[in-house]
Amino acid sequence: MPVLAVLGAIVVAWYLAAVWMNAPWVRDQAARAGTSVTAGELLRQTMTLERPVLPAPHQVAAGLWDGVAGQKITSKRSLVWHGWITLSATLAGFAIGSAAGILLAVGIVHSRVMDMSIMPWAVASQTVPILAIAPMVIVVFASAGVTGLLPKAFISAWLSFFPVLVGMVKGLRAPDAMQLDLMRSWNAGGGAVLRHLRLPASLPYLFASLKVAVAAALVGTIVAELPAGATQGLGARLLSGSYYGQTVQIWAALFAAAILAAALVWSIGLAERLVLRRMGLAR
Repeated sequence: MPVLAVLGAIVVAWYLAAVWMNAPWVRDQAARAGTSVTAGELLRQTMTLERPVLPAPHQVAAGLWDGVAGQKITSKRSLVWHGWITLSATLAGFAIGSAAGILLAVGIVHSRVMDMSIMPWAVASQTVPILAIAPMVIVVFASAGVTGLLPKAFISAWLSFFPVLVGMVKGLRAPDAMQLDLMRSWNAGGGAVLRHLRLPASLPYLFASLKVAVAAALVGTIVAELPAGATQGLGARLLSGSYYGQTVQIWAALFAAAILAAALVWSIGLAERLVLRRMGLAR
């Protein structure tokens, strides 16, 4: 009930905002035609504009349904087709970024030199706006003859590696001094300590950071699709919608991206429960 109450309040506020933001256009059109509109007519027209300033929830739902179920999957108007293009680059970038974050975290934990040198650069890399980096990356890759998935995956990896790096460093350092002393008393080397103590202790931190990283990877992919004038992907749908003033298309693509991000985070959460349950760390 609390969730439904909050959801209902959001929908009501959304409808009120749609009426408020679309009403000036309706009144302006009526004034140009030399007519007046009643309150009921004003309410009806603000809910049915072809290119509203703010689409009503039912218009966005209709646009989302048409993009998912109303088109062939192979159609360039299908949100499923565009979603797959974005998903493929997201997964590639997420895999690259996660692998880089894990490897760097292992090196940082075992080497003070890497900790003092790499970690500050990793933090600094996240202070540069991705909107400034994306066009440069696209141009550099294009000048080298590389287009398509790889440039988008690189930008996606750029955003996703940092949460994994921070989470893994924290997780690998989670074992306390007593546990480390116990491993040393068994004459365990660095590799054995990493495998049998540090990695198992880092898994809860790893999965938490992976949830953040996969959402960041999706954002990076969508951002990467914008500066190149792409014709494929959810970013391309946002771009074309902004070009032609198709606000319903923009909002439908935004909701499709949100649903895709939720599905990715849910998948990682499911993997987390299965892995931790198998290791006896969760019920």
